[in-house]
Amino acid sequence: MRYIRYAILAVIAAVLIVLALANRTMVTLTTLPEGLARVPGMAILEHSVEVPLFIVLFGGVLAGLLLGFVWEWVREHKQRADAARKQAEIKKLERELRRSQAKADEGKDEVLAMLDKTG
Repeated sequence: MRYIRYAILAVIAAVLIVLALANRTMVTLTTLPEGLARVPGMAILEHSVEVPLFIVLFGGVLAGLLLGFVWEWVREHKQRADAARKQAEIKKLERELRRSQAKADEGKDEVLAMLDKTG
């Protein structure tokens, strides 16, 4: 199974390398469109940078993955909180059970109390 995972990762790496080599042309990224940059006061936000196209592609994929992970983490908050509440309730009930068993075994011989605990 480990070798299959390595093979899949190698194929993905090869595809990404080929994609990067095929898209090496430089593109200009700007923060604002030309029309919006002409609005008074917006010139402060206007920046541009030239980067290879594959950086833009990989950056978009990475940003999408991060956004998806954060979105899913926020969406699952209710389930995590519910699981934490249930875990706390289980611990509380286990403590109560231990206390009640200790109280029931108070007058018994230690060996008999251990036998009762094992089943």
